[in-house]
Amino acid sequence: MVDGKRDDNKELTTGHCAGLREAGKRALMRTILLATGLTLGGFAVLQTLAGNHLFAILELLCTVLLLFGGWRIGQARQLDLWVYLYLIPTFAFILYIIVMPDASSAAFVWVYMIPLLAYLLLGKRRGFVLAAPFMLAALLLYFEDNHLQLDAAGLIDLGNATLCGVLILFFVHIYDGLRMQAYEELERLAQTDSLTGVASRGSFQHALQLSIQEAERSHGQLVLVLLDVDHFKQVNDRWGHEAGDMALQHICQILQQRLRVTDLLGRLGGEEFGLLLRHTDSAGADPLVESLRQQIAEQPLQYDGQPIPLSATFGLAAWPRDGRSAAELYRSADRRLYSGKARGRNQLVSGDLPGELLLDKFDLRL
Repeated sequence: MVDGKRDDNKELTTGHCAGLREAGKRALMRTILLATGLTLGGFAVLQTLAGNHLFAILELLCTVLLLFGGWRIGQARQLDLWVYLYLIPTFAFILYIIVMPDASSAAFVWVYMIPLLAYLLLGKRRGFVLAAPFMLAALLLYFEDNHLQLDAAGLIDLGNATLCGVLILFFVHIYDGLRMQAYEELERLAQTDSLTGVASRGSFQHALQLSIQEAERSHGQLVLVLLDVDHFKQVNDRWGHEAGDMALQHICQILQQRLRVTDLLGRLGGEEFGLLLRHTDSAGADPLVESLRQQIAEQPLQYDGQPIPLSATFGLAAWPRDGRSAAELYRSADRRLYSGKARGRNQLVSGDLPGELLLDKFDLRL
């Protein structure tokens, strides 16, 4: 059960990156469809000039289909299905032009497009599974159609075709693995605050939006908590920025020790953090947040052999009681956070005093 909750939390923090990755694949697929369509259109003209009218008509029809696909790919719901519908006929066509009557011997070079397209659009594992059989079939067809003899000249031709194909497949396979490692590292950096290791602002906001959508569907509940480290500027001024950085890391360690695997901690900027508490309401969240506040106040940071006292002020907003959108929850939690600062700091505020809803949060900061 815990593993399932970890997967849910990971999905919340990585969903926006997956969306960016799919958007990139759509853009790439559009480019490939348009480029292939225009290329076939050019060949259709050449086939017409060569007197191959039937083949020219077929290529022209494919051109229209590919250009239409490039126009509609942005709205396609099942992108992978479009990818397979493009790759399999394209690879089959490449095999055909190797053995078609009066085919040019140079047509074989199109085989080397197979691994490039497959890996770009399907990734390393699925790309290899699709590309390898087509490349093997292309080699066998080329060998059969050209009646290569197993003498020195024939073996040289066979070796050139085989070795070049194997090396291309091998290098593309290695490159795609390295590319995905680099992409995953960039994803991790984008999702994580570099100083504290907690979720970044963008990752946290995206997780909050997805959690609200999930709560809407399941009629669930969630709580947003904003916290601000009290007098943080004084820590930096007195002890230095290294101590300030350690103070933020220290507070995050305290918070993460008590949070559930379904909860999320994010750094929103400077000394301000957010807590996303899923599957709970204000009554359930108040005791947890209050215990976190007490722990921060009771566990000073030990820096250079001396304790640095720390505290934080918390503002809490519950969905749907305090707002149904992320913006409404932020406004409510932010208002209560600055209300707590105005009341003396180092406290949790989960409700509004009479008349506070009429006050502007910027007035509270004064």
